[in-house]
Amino acid sequence: MKLSIVVLNYKTRNLTKYFLKGVLAFKFPWTWEIIVVDNDSGDGLKHLIKTDFPVVKLVQSPKNVGMGWGNNLGIEKANGKYVLVANPDITLNQKAIVELVDFMDHKTDAGLVGPLIKSPDGSRQETCYRWPKFSTFLYRRTGLGNTSKGREHLNHFLYRDTDLSQSLTVDWVLGGCFLARRSALESVGLFDRRFFLFLEDTDLCRRLWQQKFSVWYYPLASVIHLPHRLSAGSRSLSDIFSKMTWIHIVSWLKYFWKWRNPPLLS
Repeated sequence: MKLSIVVLNYKTRNLTKYFLKGVLAFKFPWTWEIIVVDNDSGDGLKHLIKTDFPVVKLVQSPKNVGMGWGNNLGIEKANGKYVLVANPDITLNQKAIVELVDFMDHKTDAGLVGPLIKSPDGSRQETCYRWPKFSTFLYRRTGLGNTSKGREHLNHFLYRDTDLSQSLTVDWVLGGCFLARRSALESVGLFDRRFFLFLEDTDLCRRLWQQKFSVWYYPLASVIHLPHRLSAGSRSLSDIFSKMTWIHIVSWLKYFWKWRNPPLLS
């Protein structure tokens, strides 16, 4: 089988329904499958899949295990040479998927590739990044990002100093939509399930680079994403006390502890 598409649902039944209706209309020149993982949502998804989308493979998690671990449950059931991981708020299109698969067929050293992700108005979302420094969190989450030093730091972190109109290798890409070589994912152990939410994509790409698999940004393939990025925050005082901020802080600390003495990456 050529491709497995994995989508993770957590209380997003309507988005998942819309996602599946779109994807199941595609006609690919190779065999493929769709796997939906439900993170114990209790939103009626199981009944929806059974009645409306019986061709879809459903994996039911006994509890909400987070982003990385939840996607792992789907990847572990995948039969495809390639695995497309996408959030349900992504609108895929057949052309983009074919282009990503073709890219991976020709880039045999590539472990993972992320497409250009656009907002519904056509503007580009920032979805490829350099390795974060410990201070990156403060610049992303607080008003320090508006200082001259903060802007310089974020411009570098977000590849704003680079021409992103052509494909290029990057440190890491957003985990909300990417195509990966299943053998590469298996060789590094999939997502580290210790990261409930945030940094699981950074950590995965870092381990791929460590094992000599390249990570790519490929803007010739584009998809649509609802315009929000939880890890960027709103830089307001109320954001500091939000649940998402504290989940982000926990993942941030776990990430830098894990990579406190990393081997040099080429």
